[in-house]
Amino acid sequence: MEENQSYLATEKVGKLMGKYALPCIISLLVGALYNIVDQIFIANASYLGSYGNAANTVVFPLTVIALAVAVMIGDGCCAFVSLNLGQGNREEAADSVGLSVLMTLIGSAFLCAVYLLFQTQIITVFGGTVNEETFALSKEYFFYITLGIPFYMFGQAMNPVIRADGSPKFAMAATLCGAALNIILDPIFIFCFRWGMMGAALATVIGQIATALLSLWYLLHMKSVKLSRRAFRPNKAIAGRTLSLGICSFLSQISLVAAMAAINNMVRKYGALDPVFGQALYAQIPMAVVGIVMKVFQIVISIVIGMAAGCIPIVGYNMGAGRQTRVKRLFSMLLICEAAVGLIALLVVELLPRELIGIFGSANESVYYTEFAVKAFRIYLCMIVFACLNKATFIFLQAMGKAVASTMLSMIREIVFGVGFALLLPLFFGLDGVLYSMPVSDLLTAAVSAIVIVSTYKQLSGKQEPCR
Repeated sequence: MEENQSYLATEKVGKLMGKYALPCIISLLVGALYNIVDQIFIANASYLGSYGNAANTVVFPLTVIALAVAVMIGDGCCAFVSLNLGQGNREEAADSVGLSVLMTLIGSAFLCAVYLLFQTQIITVFGGTVNEETFALSKEYFFYITLGIPFYMFGQAMNPVIRADGSPKFAMAATLCGAALNIILDPIFIFCFRWGMMGAALATVIGQIATALLSLWYLLHMKSVKLSRRAFRPNKAIAGRTLSLGICSFLSQISLVAAMAAINNMVRKYGALDPVFGQALYAQIPMAVVGIVMKVFQIVISIVIGMAAGCIPIVGYNMGAGRQTRVKRLFSMLLICEAAVGLIALLVVELLPRELIGIFGSANESVYYTEFAVKAFRIYLCMIVFACLNKATFIFLQAMGKAVASTMLSMIREIVFGVGFALLLPLFFGLDGVLYSMPVSDLLTAAVSAIVIVSTYKQLSGKQEPCR
């Protein structure tokens, strides 16, 4: 197994980054497309429109909760396996994979049960009561999406594990297969069968099942890590270390859910006070539009996270092998690439907001829909360059084994700033205050991240023992 991974310490870091990051980017982009594709087809179905869009926005945070648990397990396992392969600890790497499978199955079953038992209460918390039509469509979409949660979580959790085993292309292919099914089935179920929100959800779930089955097949044919019955036995020490390495991924996602809950409820509250959106006919528009802007942001952030997460096996192996100079070089390269992605995204959202909202069915909506969407894109995402750099820093620190620093930065961004400003700024700026909360949070987080980045460079320049 050590020979299989030794090239991580000798190959050029740029080449390694391309090899691991590109499949990871594609995997995450495709994963993001599950919900986005649903929303595009829903938006362009005249019998669903902005009501369906708003319902999709309400349910979206609930899939993020499932993703948070999955990536905590999967990313933690990926980092743990990579660190141990670099140190030559084969059995512990295998034990982490086995325990990750077990934890994913238990966690998904529990979450699915909670969702089904408290369906109405959960939808209410995330702003589904904006009007009766939105609430009804939210319940329909939520129920069928919940049935697919175990498959979704298994596929998402095993994706980084497969990458850590040295097969990023297979991880990408598994996700692509599921997304392709979703894209094919969505128009059939929504436009041909007219199954509405149920059809959109079923198309998504079928795709998730395909990804989960391919991931299961790979686990039975792993290359660097060989699973045995022993690997599935409870081990508190390994489970604890795996989850601690993945806690940053969990908190970055779950805190995003807290921010979404705050934003959705502020949109509902202050939209009702707006002269236009306070009218019943237009009440769902702010919720629908903010959800669309978040989905576009999710596409960008998927690229950002993909580049950073693709580096996890490389960073972990080289930190474990004591090759910090290579880690520093990779960090510099990553930050430059992330800044470039952010700059391109900034130009798109500032210059082409009407074209973006046109993809999401603006032709079927009122002029208020388009006008609010243009303003939302330009304000909400104006600091997206900093958002990209922040996210890259969080994940890179996690890959280095710096779980505490990574977690603290993520919590500051999403909870202290993300939730705090989403609740505070609308008091002064009304509905627009919700839009201002995102750029203010990203700008202030960037100031804190800059201090951590400088400190990390100093550490990597010194002679230190490999991180444990």
